[in-house]
Amino acid sequence: MPHKIGFVVVSSSGHEDGFSARELMIHAPTVSGWRSPRFCQFPQEIVLQMVERCRIRKLQLLAHQYMIPSKVEFYISESLPEYFTPYQAERFRRLGYVSLCDNEKTGCKARELKSVYVDAVGQFLKLIFHQNHVNKYNVYNQVALVAVNIIGDPADFGDENNITSREKLIDHYLGHNAEDPALEGTCSGKSDYISPLDDLAFDMYQDPEVAQIIRRLDERKREAVQKERYDYAKKLKQAIADLQKVGERLGRYEVEKRCAVEKEDYDLAKEKKQQMERFRSRVYEQLQLHELVDAEPPLACPSSPHHQPPMRSLPQPEERVTENRRADPFLQEKPSSHRLDVSPQRLTVDWPPPATEPPPKTHPESLPYDERPLPVTRKQLGVAVSEAERRDALGDEACRADTTGEPEPLTEKALREASSAVDVLGEALVAGAYSRTWSHREDALLTLHKQLTDTPLGTPKEDLKSTLRAAIFLVRRAIRDIVTPVFQASLKLLKMIITQYIPKHKLGRLETAHCVERTIPVLLTRTGDSSARLRVMASNFIQEIALFKEVKSLQVIPSYLVQPLKANSSTHLAMSQMALLARLLRDLGTEGAGFTVDSVMRFSVQALEHRVREVREAAVGLILDLYAQHRALVLEYLPPDDSATRRNVLYKTIFEGFAKIDGRPTDAEMRAQKRAAAEEAEKRKKEEIKALQGQLAALKEMQAEVQEKESEATKAKNQDTQERKADPPNAPEIPDNHYLDNLCIFCGERNESFTEEGLDLHYWKHCLMLTRCEHCRQVVEISSLTEHLLTECDQKDGFGRCYRCSEAISKEELPRHVKTRDCNPAKSEKLANRCPLCHENFSPGEEAWKAHLMGPAGCTMNLRRTHVLHKTPMLPPGKGPAATRAGTSGSKVGSKIPTPKGGLSKSSSRTYTKR
Repeated sequence: MPHKIGFVVVSSSGHEDGFSARELMIHAPTVSGWRSPRFCQFPQEIVLQMVERCRIRKLQLLAHQYMIPSKVEFYISESLPEYFTPYQAERFRRLGYVSLCDNEKTGCKARELKSVYVDAVGQFLKLIFHQNHVNKYNVYNQVALVAVNIIGDPADFGDENNITSREKLIDHYLGHNAEDPALEGTCSGKSDYISPLDDLAFDMYQDPEVAQIIRRLDERKREAVQKERYDYAKKLKQAIADLQKVGERLGRYEVEKRCAVEKEDYDLAKEKKQQMERFRSRVYEQLQLHELVDAEPPLACPSSPHHQPPMRSLPQPEERVTENRRADPFLQEKPSSHRLDVSPQRLTVDWPPPATEPPPKTHPESLPYDERPLPVTRKQLGVAVSEAERRDALGDEACRADTTGEPEPLTEKALREASSAVDVLGEALVAGAYSRTWSHREDALLTLHKQLTDTPLGTPKEDLKSTLRAAIFLVRRAIRDIVTPVFQASLKLLKMIITQYIPKHKLGRLETAHCVERTIPVLLTRTGDSSARLRVMASNFIQEIALFKEVKSLQVIPSYLVQPLKANSSTHLAMSQMALLARLLRDLGTEGAGFTVDSVMRFSVQALEHRVREVREAAVGLILDLYAQHRALVLEYLPPDDSATRRNVLYKTIFEGFAKIDGRPTDAEMRAQKRAAAEEAEKRKKEEIKALQGQLAALKEMQAEVQEKESEATKAKNQDTQERKADPPNAPEIPDNHYLDNLCIFCGERNESFTEEGLDLHYWKHCLMLTRCEHCRQVVEISSLTEHLLTECDQKDGFGRCYRCSEAISKEELPRHVKTRDCNPAKSEKLANRCPLCHENFSPGEEAWKAHLMGPAGCTMNLRRTHVLHKTPMLPPGKGPAATRAGTSGSKVGSKIPTPKGGLSKSSSRTYTKR
């Protein structure tokens, strides 16, 4: 188990007279530590030799309050170089460094305790101190170290791992668990457990003799736990807790005695010495009475620093340690692979710095909330003490503390402030509540708790009410206390008053409202405390009392929680208020419990603009929770859901949360659906193009077959003509085997530009026999347009046939069309053709279609007619328009027209015969 390792100082680069580095070997309340020479050169260094080779687990440094180095480096070595020269510095291995705070925010009235966790083996430790932080009190640019502490294990056991393994194996078969909660707080079962008695803070604030007794009792307690003597262990535990308070008081008396000696006030010094002896004797007698120590009084610790120069002052126990929030040091491990884990603490002292001008007045209100130092309040000397005297003097009150161990008397200011409470509860109890010693404050609250609990029934109402108001006055003060036991005692007392004292004596709602209204604002401020434990305790207590039936009906707490957050409020306070509001809103709802949709939404919308991201996110969650219950009301407090609003990420998150609550797709989901639909449409389009390309290939193949048959027929005819010798002498000849080349098979036009692509363009734009469907954009024959609209068009479901004119009419217009009877009646196909463009009847037959659509006096509604009237070439006899659309006799050519984009429009098949 790691424990405190003794060491000696081997060397140092220098020291001021009276502040040798050997002072670091002693841990006691009166030590003054090491100081570098005045105006020294940096870096300064100190080399320590541990009593044995060990594995260091933890290093602790207690810095001076104003002689502060900016950085301290750590080096370790197995052996010491013969000469301390620079070229032999590699004999030490660098572990890393820690940075120390400049202490400006506390006015150089606090000492920083730095805890560094390491894992390194060696026997020599070197500390290197870099340039000091500059402040007006450190006029000689010195650095200092009050104390150093080394905690580790001996490292000379070669079979250490085997021993540990055997012990774990035995524990396993015996059913012992190393994490057994019964062993918590003891070293058994925890190989890396570090006792708090080995901590530097323990030795620096304990009387050395009492510290030795505490360590002895702690060993007995561990033995008792191992032997399962739990009653005895409990007795020892309580004795240790009491002795820690005794040791702190004796340490304070020792400092006060040294202070009196320095001031040559020997009467006071003698009085302090006698007071210490009486108090020590009384404590030892109590320990002997309970058989906790031997009959002989314990000897002084050999390291008791009776020969050391006195320290200027000693802080109150509850004012010792605060968290160093701002200074967040980092240990950089450039040349070494060892990692150091730094745990900074601040030891607060009321030590006037030696300066020729008054100490700086700090204004905590001007600092961020989390970085405000904990208050240090101690009276200075009573009358006109010069600044030079303040350097080395303590206040008269500090030197004349009571000799009986009772709380110190109330000051005039405290008497004026607590006069009403003194009249009701007595000066002794109020003095305990105002004491500078936290144990007295805790005892006063517990005593008051007992008095109120034991108050008999039948006591006059006026007495009960005055007692209650005096108690609430003390509770309100104790809630602000930084010491956890005092804070807990105040919560316990407040809960008893609300749930027991008031109902028992039937004091009514007015007194309950007084209790809540006086304490809740202070409790809410404690929810922003820098200590996570106090924050949780305060928040849980507020939630608990808000659900009491006595408090719930008042509807007071919700009104405090929905008050707007202040711009300069701390993150902890804002987050605690948001969390409390969310929890109580779920517990109480918005119906008659103090919360309304209006108040919660106004608070939440304002919180959306808070400077801290976590607070804004909590406000979003609060709005979403409220929307699930009151959707329409919540939307009234938010801007419209449009693209401009959604540029704000918070509002975008809120509206998408609304969509999820409503079961609607969010914008992201809608975009994904549109993207999937577009991909599907593109896929279908590609499939259609592929199918149309296949149809075009089939048409070309059919056209090739027609050309082949046409060529064979032409050869046979030529042979017959030669035999008969009846060929006309001047007839123009056209190669029959390429007759269909450059020829439109629909209108009969021949053109050299009618290549495969040219024909596609001709079909798409210029052919007089074709047209484009306005609904599906396919190219179809005009003669079959009606059938296309009724049977083949993509919009065919939107058309119906008129029984009079037989044309395709939109179903929306069909009833009106039939009713008006304005259409020209159609004739049967044997008697006439019907043009779907001009709605006229004309003579039947295929040739009649060409004459109607292409002739000068033909269809006036055919928009393509005027473009090609003069482009039709003269055709040889026997190969007129009827022949241009035919293959061999009886062959069928489907009128599927290619489009410029490589597709084919679909129309009904028609039969053309060669004449």
